[in-house]
Amino acid sequence: MGKNYIDIENDRGETLRYRKHVNGRGLVANGAKVHPTACVEAGAYVEPGVQIAAGAFIGRGAWIESDVVVGPKARIAPHAHIMSKAQLGPGAQIGVRTQVGEGAKVAGGSLIGDDQTIGDGERVATDRRGLRLAA
Repeated sequence: MGKNYIDIENDRGETLRYRKHVNGRGLVANGAKVHPTACVEAGAYVEPGVQIAAGAFIGRGAWIESDVVVGPKARIAPHAHIMSKAQLGPGAQIGVRTQVGEGAKVAGGSLIGDDQTIGDGERVATDRRGLRLAA
C-alpha cells in the first residue's frame, strides 16, 4: 500500500506536507480543512489555511492558495487559480483557467466563465447566466 502524502518544497525552502484527499485524491496541505463530502480531484493543490465546505468541487490542476474560503456546493473548474484570502460563496461556479485575485469575493450563486480574471480585492456577483450585477 502506497503512502497517502507527499512532501513538497516551496519557494522559501520550506517543506510542506500534502495528504491525498479521500474524495478525488487531490493534494491538501496540513492546516487546510476540507469537508469529507467535498471533491478535490487529482492534480489539484489546496494550500494551508484553506477551508472547503460540504459538497464543493475542486477540478484537476486547480490551485487554491492559502486562507481561501470555498462555500458549500461551490465548483472550481480545472486549472483555475484562486489566490490567497479569496472567498467563494455557496454555489459559486468558477470556470476553466479562471483566476480569482487575492482577497476577492465572489457572491453565492455567481457564475464566472472560462478564462476570466477577477482582480485583487474585487467583489463580484452575477446572475445565473454569468452577467455581472451592479454592486
